[in-house]
Amino acid sequence: MTEIPAETQRVPNLGKFFPEIFKGQGRVVMQMRKVYPEVDLSEALVELVSTRVSQINGCAACLDTHAPAARKAGVSQTKLDVLPAWRELPNVFDEQEYMALELAEELTILPRGSRHTDVVRKACTVFAEEQVAALEWAIILINTYNRISIASEHQPRTPR
Repeated sequence: MTEIPAETQRVPNLGKFFPEIFKGQGRVVMQMRKVYPEVDLSEALVELVSTRVSQINGCAACLDTHAPAARKAGVSQTKLDVLPAWRELPNVFDEQEYMALELAEELTILPRGSRHTDVVRKACTVFAEEQVAALEWAIILINTYNRISIASEHQPRTPR
């Protein structure tokens, strides 16, 4: 049997093989977009978190979507420029942004012996409980989209 070179092998586009599941994911995201304003979470904060999670996961397609969306929602270019080093710059990010980014990293990286509950308790000192729950949903959903896009080899849409 002849081997096909890795660079010419195709990977399945998950959304095309099971479109109803992919559409269902989109419906969940749309439902959460209605929840964020109800619990007083800004679009800017959700997009900042989505951008950071996409950076951690190395999802170019999701970064192509969420970095511009973050700018459009009011996140400054300076914050986006230094986002990978947010822990070193507490004077650049406000208390809510700092806490949301900590929660995002904790839920995305999931280190062994995770201190997730400690981070959630800390987040509840900065946010209301329903806000923390909504943030956790946002983080879980962007992680899911990152994995779908990476597994499907989705490419950024922005022309280069």
